[in-house]
Amino acid sequence: MRLHRLEIEAFGPFAERTLVDFDALSEGGLFLLSGPTGAGKTSVLDAVCFALFGDVPGDRSAAKRLRCDQAPLEVAPRVVLEVTLAQRRFRIERSPAWERPKRRGTGMTTQQASVTMSEHADGAWIPLSSRLDETGDLVSRLLGMNLTQFTQVAMLPQGRFQSFLRAKSDERHQLLQQLFRTGRFAEVERWLRDRRLDLSRADVTTHQRMAEVVNRISEATGTTLPDGWDVHDLRPVADAQDLLPWATGLLDDARASLGTRRDDAARTVDRETAARAALDAAREDAARRSRYVAARIEHDLLTAGADEHDDAHERLDSARRAAGVLPVHRHALTGAVAAQATREQSDRSLTELAARLEQTAPTPPVLLAALAQSAASNAAEVRAALPQVARHERAQVEHGAVGVRLRELADDLAARRTEQATLPTRLVDLRAAVAAARSARDSLPALARAETTLLDRLAAHDDIVRLDRQLQVARAEWLQSREVTLGLKEELILLQQARIEGMAAELAGALASGCDCPVCGSTVHPAKAAAAPGAPDATAEKSARSRADDASLLEHAFDAKIRELDTMRAAAAARLGDVAAPELRVELTTTREQRSSATRRSENLETLLDDVSETERDQERLHGLVADLTAIQGRTQSEHDALRTEMTTLQEQIDLLLADTCQPDLGALLAHHERTEASCRRALTLHDQAEAAEARHREALDAAHEAAVEAGFEDAEAAAAAALPTAAVEQLSQRIDEHRRRRAAVAEILAEPGADELASGPAPDVERLESEHTLALTRRDDVAAALHVATTRHDRLVGLVSDIAQVNTEWRPLRDHLDLTTRLASFVEGKSVDNRLRMRLSAYVLAYRLSQVVAAANERLARMSDQRYSLEHTGARGAGETRGGLSLLVRDDWSGESRDPATLSGGETFVVSLALALGLSDVVTHESGGAGLDTLFVDEGFGSLDADTLDDVMDTLDSLRDGGRVVGLVSHVAEMRDRIPTQLVVTKARGGSTVGLRGV
Repeated sequence: MRLHRLEIEAFGPFAERTLVDFDALSEGGLFLLSGPTGAGKTSVLDAVCFALFGDVPGDRSAAKRLRCDQAPLEVAPRVVLEVTLAQRRFRIERSPAWERPKRRGTGMTTQQASVTMSEHADGAWIPLSSRLDETGDLVSRLLGMNLTQFTQVAMLPQGRFQSFLRAKSDERHQLLQQLFRTGRFAEVERWLRDRRLDLSRADVTTHQRMAEVVNRISEATGTTLPDGWDVHDLRPVADAQDLLPWATGLLDDARASLGTRRDDAARTVDRETAARAALDAAREDAARRSRYVAARIEHDLLTAGADEHDDAHERLDSARRAAGVLPVHRHALTGAVAAQATREQSDRSLTELAARLEQTAPTPPVLLAALAQSAASNAAEVRAALPQVARHERAQVEHGAVGVRLRELADDLAARRTEQATLPTRLVDLRAAVAAARSARDSLPALARAETTLLDRLAAHDDIVRLDRQLQVARAEWLQSREVTLGLKEELILLQQARIEGMAAELAGALASGCDCPVCGSTVHPAKAAAAPGAPDATAEKSARSRADDASLLEHAFDAKIRELDTMRAAAAARLGDVAAPELRVELTTTREQRSSATRRSENLETLLDDVSETERDQERLHGLVADLTAIQGRTQSEHDALRTEMTTLQEQIDLLLADTCQPDLGALLAHHERTEASCRRALTLHDQAEAAEARHREALDAAHEAAVEAGFEDAEAAAAAALPTAAVEQLSQRIDEHRRRRAAVAEILAEPGADELASGPAPDVERLESEHTLALTRRDDVAAALHVATTRHDRLVGLVSDIAQVNTEWRPLRDHLDLTTRLASFVEGKSVDNRLRMRLSAYVLAYRLSQVVAAANERLARMSDQRYSLEHTGARGAGETRGGLSLLVRDDWSGESRDPATLSGGETFVVSLALALGLSDVVTHESGGAGLDTLFVDEGFGSLDADTLDDVMDTLDSLRDGGRVVGLVSHVAEMRDRIPTQLVVTKARGGSTVGLRGV
């Protein structure tokens, strides 16, 4: 992989379009990304990762905030990277999800992430994909690694060097498994674990099946379980083979018991049949005897009531003969009542008619027809005149409505003329308001620019106040740091002088017997100089020099910070100008008020323009409306006059009809004539009905007398006295029939053969026979129930014994397989006692890879630590770890001891971690199929190194350039800027960061 060109816009701290030419930076093989803290050095690497994988490493990915806040709202964030992967050149353009202003209306909307990947071929860029998943898969296949592997191999992340060094075995296991793709071994572990769980569940299920069968057998037979078996414990506590003989024995016992029960059942059935036959014969004899005694008693009672029976028979005959006369007699009585009522009603109608006509005596019936005809003629004349009355009423209503409409037209016409007179003045006012709103709208841009300028100047004032406080603190820190630096340098000079003074003792300490003296050349050393107590050596001098260098770097950093703050204050002062802050705030308040007022006035411009157009339309509309209303008013007045003339003519005709009458109107007069006609006709009808009712009454009396004589009575009243109600006749008839039926039944029973002997013979003992039958029946039922129980138990045991045999056949191989799988799964998971290292299978495989990483790391660590430190891979478990295999130790060759990496100092930790990361990079690169990684980035950490160690580290990093490899270092350490001429400088500002090339 080799990077060529990177373009960033609205991404991270880069608000404007920013270009990074990696081809120019790669010419020297080693370049530096430098700049102040927070400028965006790491963001350049984030842009590379985002272009390749659509994500950024570390915690910045979780924040989901990649767009630059300083960029304009409408500018889309994007990253464009030109890169060579697998000898093919690609251009990848990505944009993360971001919030953009809505194209219509106000507010924001979400723009989804996008990508475009193209390949350079035949002098042109050919698009390959625009899908996120497809592009990510293609990049991963071309690189041979994912984002996590990439940040451990090609881009060593900021602040994460020591995470792999100090990780526990489980954490290191997860990372190495992802890097070296040993997931198949973890899959073996997982398969064995899942297989063990499946077999264990099957074993528990089979045991439950066996326990259920055994429990059912015990329940069916009422016996206890065999020794050593507990159905409530799901663990197999007894050998299943012992259960089959136990169940077979129970089945044999049940079969023998079933035969005995069947013999008992046959004997009890025969006994119950004989007892039932004897009981039935005794019951039949007792019933005949009881029936004979009852018949004798019934015969005596019927003989005693013979006279009463004859009287009833006579009364029934008289009632039946009177029943034919009674309806005719009743009809005659009803006709008398009806004739009298009809006559009284006819007399009342004649009296009422005389009162209506104001006559002193009722009108004779012979004159009623002529009077009714006269009233009908008068009613017809009035009825013909009723339409004129209706028309007169409608004319009155129409006349009133037309009058109301005339008044409404007059009021509406006056109102329209008044409104028409006000429109010209209103139109002039609206046009003046439109001109004022347009002027306010035109002034808004200038007021907005003025407000922005004032806000920027006030912000500059706040920046000056803040920067003054920071400058004061920074100068105090710089002075303190300078004093510390001077003190440490003086201490170093004194230590160097003391070492020079004791150099003879230091040389003497290095002499050995038989070796030449480096001063005089003698091989004899009779009086070697001895070092004074507390005399410094080279280690002490190196430590003092390191402390002095660290203090000098810190002083330089504080000095750079002061210069940076001075520059920022000067820029803020230039923005502020000569006007004081209170005056700016007053001017800002005035500008805001003017802008707010202009905004309010301009907001009504569209409404005012609509009002002008609407007022002009109203003016035209009212002119036509007034003319139309004037014409309608004339037509309505003519209609009003015509209705008044028609009303007068109709009223004269109505008055003529009502003359010489006492009625108020034609309706009352018509009702009077109609009621007179109806009364006459009703009186005439009632008179005819009364005459007819009296004639029918006389005919009914004659018919009733004739019917009574024919039935054998003197007259109709005698027949009515002999009559009985229908219910009484029915009851009397039933009594006679019942008497006849009882006599016949008694005679039949007394005439049966052998009836006389029943009274004299002994009565059978039915109670004793019933008791004997009940005992036999109970015994039969008990034996039958016992037979059913024995049959059910036998049938259940046949099936349950078969179930035991089947479960036993399935269970034994399952338990053997479970035992083997459990032991194997425990071994490969590192939990078995046979696994002495307590290592998982995947960890055992990764241990070999880790040993390769350690070997590659030690080659560079030896050079960077002056041959002092080396890494060791151990299979032992670390502190607080349950499994081993992936632990690391650091061997100190000065002391000869191996110790935990956590005991290293900050600088030592960085050196060891860097060597381990570079070794991991080499091994993973080789593991990924030999994919060439021509570009390597190392992000931060160099500030913790002393000058000598920094020299060793830089020599090691410089050696990475062999074979055309490009190394990019990210740091803001001043000495790094002096040592590496090729630099990509990132500069931060209020409006966003920018980049520039130096030394190219």
